[in-house]
Amino acid sequence: MRGGRRAAPCRLPAAAGKLPAMTALPARPRLLSLIPPLTQLNTPYPATAYLTGFLRSRGFHATQADLALGTVLELLSPAGLEQLRAAAEALPRKQRSPTIKTFLNQFERYRVATGPALALLQGRDGSLAHRICTRAFLPEGPRFSALDHYVDDGSGDPLGWAFGALGIQDRARHLATLFLNDLADVIREAADPRFEFVRYAESLAQSQPSFEPLAQALAAPPTLVDTTLEKLAISTVDRENPDILLLSVPFPGSVYAAFRIAQVVKAKSPQIVIVLGGGWVNTELRELAEPRVFDYVDYVTLDDGEAPLLALIEHLAGERPRLNLLRTFTRVDGAVRWFTSGEPDVPFEDVGTPTWDGLPLDRYLSLLDMLNPMHRLWSDGHWNKLTVAHGCYWKKCSFCDVSLDYISRFESANASTLVDRIERIVDETGHSGFHFVDEAAPPKALRALAEELQRRNLAISWWGNVRFEKSFTPELCLQLADSGCIAISGGLEVASDRLLALMKKGVSVDQVARVTRAFTDAGILVHAYLMYGFPTQTVQDTVDALEYVRQLFAEGCIQSGFFHRFACTVHSPVGRNPAEYGITLRPEPFKGFGKNDVAFIDPTGTDHASLGRGLNKALYNYMHGICLDDDVRRWFDERVPKPRVKRDFIGRALAGNLA
Repeated sequence: MRGGRRAAPCRLPAAAGKLPAMTALPARPRLLSLIPPLTQLNTPYPATAYLTGFLRSRGFHATQADLALGTVLELLSPAGLEQLRAAAEALPRKQRSPTIKTFLNQFERYRVATGPALALLQGRDGSLAHRICTRAFLPEGPRFSALDHYVDDGSGDPLGWAFGALGIQDRARHLATLFLNDLADVIREAADPRFEFVRYAESLAQSQPSFEPLAQALAAPPTLVDTTLEKLAISTVDRENPDILLLSVPFPGSVYAAFRIAQVVKAKSPQIVIVLGGGWVNTELRELAEPRVFDYVDYVTLDDGEAPLLALIEHLAGERPRLNLLRTFTRVDGAVRWFTSGEPDVPFEDVGTPTWDGLPLDRYLSLLDMLNPMHRLWSDGHWNKLTVAHGCYWKKCSFCDVSLDYISRFESANASTLVDRIERIVDETGHSGFHFVDEAAPPKALRALAEELQRRNLAISWWGNVRFEKSFTPELCLQLADSGCIAISGGLEVASDRLLALMKKGVSVDQVARVTRAFTDAGILVHAYLMYGFPTQTVQDTVDALEYVRQLFAEGCIQSGFFHRFACTVHSPVGRNPAEYGITLRPEPFKGFGKNDVAFIDPTGTDHASLGRGLNKALYNYMHGICLDDDVRRWFDERVPKPRVKRDFIGRALAGNLA
């Protein structure tokens, strides 16, 4: 057995770990899709909406539920708070942190304030904002100390610079979010150290080559978070009575909870067929060889789920042999087997319209914890998630998983079909805001979409991700703004023409300047994805990149940004051809489970972790218009070389005077 002593999963129906024999399901089975904890709290993760909409379009009885939101709301309910207090009181006094002490000493205030704070964040009771802003209603734990570091504009109000005199609702939601973050700290310290609002037990599944840590966690006694989740899972399954349960796992921070759901459902209702899929599965489990995974689930499918699910349903109804399954793992005679027929996927034009029916759209929480303007869009308010096209039309970037289906298979739908979907979604949800979740929305498709929205005189707001390519002319940017575009994010990555060429990004710094300025001039917020630590990136490259970024902010080209540390994956050109990028891989021994991120040796020996701290400090200040004229070297703790970039480079690029 792999990974040392095998930890037998608790409460499984078969002592030997074998699933009971399943009888054939009806040709039209009932299907339930679940969002496992934890993802976003402000809007549903879209995978179940896509699957449910598609399955209903094919005549199936399909429902969905968000156990991520449900778990958090139950933990913060009056009963949940009482359980949390009991857990906190069970801690030895010497081990009680300031967070725990504040919670216990002011528990009655927490009990009274939590419900109203949730109602405010759900948009159900805005009148409470004035009381919250007095700073006398919510008990304030350690998280509120962050306010001490905000800029004081001279008024004595630490939030005056951010919200001014009239931003009562936003100010209150920021304070209410800090209040909930205090409660999340209490949950983590008193009930479950793996808990966060946007992830749960992430380390058990993040680039984890062995299933053993996850198996041991699943065999351990359940925590308060686990028991809360299990009760919700059982009540949801009892209510919906599915024949097939679909668990869509987008991130490492939702894997453990998905297996917890599968564990408790399999113990109570072993006849239910459980299928695991989603973004994390598609990247991490492509070489799955661990039989213990199938102690919990019956099938694991890769890439887009529509066609594999149709094939699996036919198989379970006795209408298709197992050999003709599509992109599906299962366990046969104790060993993991891979089955795929090579059939084509459902065309993007035919996947149907996502549906949010069954999801409690009025109970999601519009959190306001980060004052980065683009991050606020991600965490604040409901956004209908939709895709303009499948895959990436560029699919050349060397850091990206271009070998995988979600990038490599590019398909589009005509604008009329897309706007039909938009109208149906607005009618269903009552929300007219859309987040287009493409890897990079094609300029041609966006132009056609804008024209169709304008032709129908349809008023929506939308934002999404693009490549900063020259097709985005000032004229097109104005047209996109007129169609409802409010924000755009795109990859500047390492702002270095040498490294952009090595990345095969297909853009240059001066081109990015002109394109981002065109978006800004059209009134569209621009967020730049920034990267550091790319192979062969030197300290000089990093300093030069920050100088470009400083100038882009100073010239009004971008208003928001975030620096990501480069991670090498086995599915990217860098991971597949490391010598071409001057690095040597250091893969961990594969033990049958996850395989994605891979460590590497870069001969430059640059201390990227240290440089990253300076980059993030600089970016935080630039987003607030601070120190835009200062030498970029001020942000680094260590001595760094002078930028080689001329201080007026971006200005000259915008004026066309680089020659």
